Amino acid sequence: MMREDFMRRALQLAERARGRTSPNPMVGAVLVREGRIVGEGIHPQAGEPHAEIFALRQAGEAARGATLYVNLEPCCHFGRTPPCTQALIAAGIAEVHMAMLDPNPLVAGQGRESLEAAGIRTVVGECEAEAQCLNEVFVHWITTGRPFVIAKFAMSLDGKIATRRGDSRWITGPAARQHVHELRDQVDAILVGANTVIADDPQLTTRLDKEDVRHPLRIILDSRGRTPLTAQVFDSTLPGHTLVATTPAMPARRRQVLEKRGIEVLVLSAEDGRVSLSALLTVLGRREIASLLVEGGGTVLGAFFAQGLVNKVCAFIAPLIIGGCHAMTPVGGIGVDRLADALRLERVELQQLGTDVLIGGYPVLSVDRGSWIVDRVTNHESRITNHEPRAMDNGQEVEEVCLAGSLKK
Repeated sequence: MMREDFMRRALQLAERARGRTSPNPMVGAVLVREGRIVGEGIHPQAGEPHAEIFALRQAGEAARGATLYVNLEPCCHFGRTPPCTQALIAAGIAEVHMAMLDPNPLVAGQGRESLEAAGIRTVVGECEAEAQCLNEVFVHWITTGRPFVIAKFAMSLDGKIATRRGDSRWITGPAARQHVHELRDQVDAILVGANTVIADDPQLTTRLDKEDVRHPLRIILDSRGRTPLTAQVFDSTLPGHTLVATTPAMPARRRQVLEKRGIEVLVLSAEDGRVSLSALLTVLGRREIASLLVEGGGTVLGAFFAQGLVNKVCAFIAPLIIGGCHAMTPVGGIGVDRLADALRLERVELQQLGTDVLIGGYPVLSVDRGSWIVDRVTNHESRITNHEPRAMDNGQEVEEVCLAGSLKK
C-alpha cells in the first residue's frame, strides 16, 4: 500500500463516526510499521479517547518506530481528554502524517510543533481536500462559532413544495424520505417555522431501523407564539427535545405554558418582527450545536438564503408536475431581479433515490450578488470573536459571548 492508501484508510475509519462526534471532528488513525498496519482507531464521540489513542492501544509495543496516518492534526491540549501528542511521543512514534492541520485555535499547528520538537518527523497535506470535506461541519463551527447550516427541501419538477391548497404529502418517494432521516441522524439540530408546524404537524424525529438512532434538537421559529399547543413537536413522549425560538412578542402566558411542559423557550431580539437568525445561530454555536438542518418552509428558507446563512443545499426533486401560479415554492422572500444575481451552487453532486433525484451543492459566495447581501455574512463572522448579536433573557437584552474558540476537542 502507498502512503495515500493509508491516509484514505484513516478517512474511511473517521467516516464511520459521522453524526456521533459533535462538536468534535471525525478522526481516524492508522499505525503502520514496515508497510503493515499494526493499529487502527476511531474517535467514537466527544469525551471518549481520540482515534490516535485507540490505534496505540491496538498496536501495543509495535507502535514504537511506527508511522501514524491521521486525517487531522493530533491535539496538544487538555480538554475532555489528555493531549494525543504526549501519548504519541511516549509511544515512540517515528513519523506522523496528517491530512490537515486542526483549525481549533487551541491546536492550529501547535500539535505538529510539539511532535517535531520531540524529534518526530511530520508530513501535512496528503488527501487534504478530502479531509476538509469530511469535517466541513467542524471546520465551519470552530472557525465561525456558528453551526454549519444545511438547507433541505423537496419539490416537484416544476419547483413546487405543495399544491395551491397546501397538500404536500408526499412529494418524494420512500427512498428520498429515508435519506432525509439519515440526514437528521447526522446533525445536531433541525429547524422549521411555525407555518410548517401548523400546516403539516410534523414530529421532526429520526425514524431509522437501527439501534443508535440520533434525535437532534427540534427548533421551532415562532416569533409570536402561534404554534398550537397540540402540535406533535410538543408531545413529551417524543424522543429528544424541542426548543421554541421566539421574540418578546410571544405572550408571557404562552411562554409559561410551554416551559411547564418541558419545552425550552429562547427569547431573541427581533428583526422586522421576526426572530433574528444571526442571534439564533450565535446562541446555538455557543451551545455546541455544530450543524443545523433547516427544513422549511419557504419563508424560513427564504430568510436564511437572503441573509447568506446557508452553507450547503440538499434539494430533493420528484418527477411530478404540480402546476399553478399560486402553489408554494421552496424558497420564499423577494428573490432577485436579474438572473445574474441568482444564487449559484458549486461542487454539485447528483444522487438518484428511487425515482427522485438529490442535488447537493454549496452556495457560491460573491460580494456582488445584489439582494443576497453576502457581505453581511462576512461582517457577522468577523464580529463573532468580539461582540455578538444580542439575545433576550426574560425580556432583557444580554450580550452573547461566543465560546467556540475555547471549547475542548
